[in-house]
Amino acid sequence: MRAITVKNIPDDLYQRLKQSAAENRRSLNSEILVCMERTVQSQKHESVNDILARARKIRQKTGGTLLTDRKFNKMKTAGRP
Repeated sequence: MRAITVKNIPDDLYQRLKQSAAENRRSLNSEILVCMERTVQSQKHESVNDILARARKIRQKTGGTLLTDRKFNKMKTAGRP
């Protein structure tokens, strides 16, 4: 297995990692690996066609609805004193 040295970790980040490791009953090293895995896995690279298909589905749901600044501001402030 490979090893990485991480330098200049801010104190607050180190403390949060240490606390998270304790809460999850993991070593600091294991906690860092879990964080790295989650970050890399969450960065899915969608194809242009997938992005366009998702955008078209959203557009179908909102098709024909014109949202003006006036309507937007009215909805945004609805229910606020």
